[in-house]
Amino acid sequence: MFKAWFAIPLWQRVIGALILGIVVGYVWGPGAESIKIIGDIFIAFIKMLVVPLIFFSLVAGVASIGDLRKLGSVGWRALLLFLVTGQMAVWLGLGIGTVLQPGSGLDASTVQLDQSALDKANDRKENAQSFQEMILEVVPDSPVQVMADVNVLPLIVFSLLIGIGILMAKEEGQPVLKIFESGSVVMQKVTMIVMELTPFGVFALMAWVAGTLGVDALAALGQLVFLNYLGCLLIIGIIYAGMIKFIAKLPVIDFFRGIVDAIAVSYSTASSNATLPVTLRCARRNLGVSNSVASFVISLGATINMNGTAMYLGLATLFGAQVFGVNLDMADYIMISILGTLGAIGAAGIPGAGLIMMVLVFGAVGVPLETIALVAGIDRIMDMMRTTTNVSGDAAVATTVASLTGEIDREEMISADDV
Repeated sequence: MFKAWFAIPLWQRVIGALILGIVVGYVWGPGAESIKIIGDIFIAFIKMLVVPLIFFSLVAGVASIGDLRKLGSVGWRALLLFLVTGQMAVWLGLGIGTVLQPGSGLDASTVQLDQSALDKANDRKENAQSFQEMILEVVPDSPVQVMADVNVLPLIVFSLLIGIGILMAKEEGQPVLKIFESGSVVMQKVTMIVMELTPFGVFALMAWVAGTLGVDALAALGQLVFLNYLGCLLIIGIIYAGMIKFIAKLPVIDFFRGIVDAIAVSYSTASSNATLPVTLRCARRNLGVSNSVASFVISLGATINMNGTAMYLGLATLFGAQVFGVNLDMADYIMISILGTLGAIGAAGIPGAGLIMMVLVFGAVGVPLETIALVAGIDRIMDMMRTTTNVSGDAAVATTVASLTGEIDREEMISADDV
């Protein structure tokens, strides 16, 4: 029985649980709330992963550069493109969410919220900090306390400093680097274990949503899925295509033809890490990117380049704010843009990582974490497209950097019509 269960791909189990949950919730009605506890347990496991996954992934990601000297002509261009496209992606998500407001038509007044979290968010808004106080708060007084409080920005700053410290220590830092690399791998495995609970959590949460909030909730979630795909397609079709056309000065159609294998694998697996070998092969054989640039940029991108996730974090935050009536000002938008980019950098390249990053962003701007319960059921469907966007971005940045540094065989790219 168990062997047959695990023989089914996870995404198929999740979609099956999604459909079954909707049917059960529709038939059961408000009584379906009684099984929401199963979904709450799933969300609790996700919250549990936030701090260790961010800490190990960010430190290992920064230290994976290997040598500060690599931040030369290739490294700084790649990092700049990753950061700029990440900011463009998250602001795109914020723009789509602000204009189209996917959560505005949903009445969630019957949902029991964590009042303590809302009170904390309201206190933060009422007692607005000065710019100087905000800067000071970014520097952690106690890293341990920061982790205990899940205080996002200080945690990210501390993680980045540890990664840079390991790079500066060179050979003497290698034992510590191995600890963080191992820790990152272990946390990814733990995350995969938690993700195996997804079908059960999705079933319970979708039954609760359909039974308690009704058809309006399903319509709002359907709109969120559509906007997620729209945002990802805009990133691929405008940002990446523009990068290839105007910066790399290469044929856009030939680029996308060259990465079609990576697109197919990324969409089916929803994992940047699982797609990495295929992306590398496409970049080298089909796009003509040199081995050194492809290995460095694409491997780094699989760790820190999550533009699809960044866009979705902005969109999902506004969705939750609209559903639960949370007013966000420009300061909150800026905070979302920063955390959306940095949170995406810290997201593991495995299915479901976007859900974990939501805890960081939602908590920082006062959006109820119950939003995660609403969107968890449909996350896998959206994650597949977000991963495709992330992987396409890795290839686009590698191709652009290779073109700028003369590390590309343009004739090989243009002549590679297949594989």
